[in-house]
Amino acid sequence: MRILGAVLAGGQSRRFGSDKAMARIGDMLLIDHVLQALAPQVDALVLCGRSWGGVDALVDRPAPGLGPLGGLNAALHHAAERGFAGVLSVPVDVFPLPPDLRERLVGETPRTLLRQHALGYWPVALAPLLDAQLAAGARSIRAWIDASGASAHDDAALGLRNINTPGDLPHDGSLGG
Repeated sequence: MRILGAVLAGGQSRRFGSDKAMARIGDMLLIDHVLQALAPQVDALVLCGRSWGGVDALVDRPAPGLGPLGGLNAALHHAAERGFAGVLSVPVDVFPLPPDLRERLVGETPRTLLRQHALGYWPVALAPLLDAQLAAGARSIRAWIDASGASAHDDAALGLRNINTPGDLPHDGSLGG
């Protein structure tokens, strides 16, 4: 089963105060941590909402400014056009990504993490449903999870951080696992 990895990176980082994808954790930028962790788990990578480092970039669909679902929608259509079975989506601001994310989430049906619900697996057959949801003005990830029928995988033990402010960055010398 061919899986497209999509890093959702088009946010404005308002709470962070600057471009959080460019924040440093250890000797690497946050965006590079995410790309490096996701790459071995997927068959190809795209970056939704920005350009960076030679990774294929997608513009949100149907238009920029729709939040993570605009990026996910672009990735679903891109994947469908290129023969992928589904999209493994991860936001640029979750750290560290587990090395077994694909095994935890990818299957025949949509699945997300319980606490970090923007991390998810989405079969390409869901693209028309997401088109309809966005056309109706619904931009909530939680509403999308409900509409898609996604199940949730408990991620409490994974130690994932959502990086929303500079204070959320690891400062203790630990880069997580």
